Amino acid sequence: MMETKKRLVFAADHAGYLLKNALIAVFKERGYEITDVGVNSGESCDYPIYAEKACNLVVAGEADLAILCCGTGIGMSIAANKVKGIRAACCSDIFSAKYTRLHNDANALCLGARVVGEGLAEELATVFVETGYEGIDGGKHARRVGLITEIENKNK
Repeated sequence: MMETKKRLVFAADHAGYLLKNALIAVFKERGYEITDVGVNSGESCDYPIYAEKACNLVVAGEADLAILCCGTGIGMSIAANKVKGIRAACCSDIFSAKYTRLHNDANALCLGARVVGEGLAEELATVFVETGYEGIDGGKHARRVGLITEIENKNK
C-alpha cells in the first residue's frame, strides 16, 4: 500500500522567507502538497499574522503539518501555540525534531533562519514530516498530550 504524502503549510516572516522558499522547493520536489501563506519578500512584517494563517489551516484539517520560519523560530512558536489545537515546537537539533512528533504529536515545526542553515533546516523538516506519533493507540504519550489539551481547554 502506498503511503499518502502529508499536506504541508508553510509560513514565514521577512527573516525566514528565504528559508521557507528553499524548504518549499525541497518538499514540492518530493511530491508533497504545499500551501504557502506568505510572506514573499524580505520586507519587514509581523510574524504572528503568518503563524496564525498557517496554523488555522492545520486546525481546520486543510493541512497536516505547518512549517514556520522566522529569525529564531521562537516568535513563530509562541504565536503558533496560541492557536487552539496547535502544538508547535522550535527545534534546532534532529533529536528534538523527531521526538516532538513521536511523544508530543507536534503539528507545527518552527525554525530559526538565523539559527540553523538551510541544510540542517531541511534535515529537521524531513525528520519532523516523516516521523509519526507513538501515542496513536493510547499509552503514556496519548495521556500526556491529552493533559496538554485539557490545560488548553481550561485557559480559553
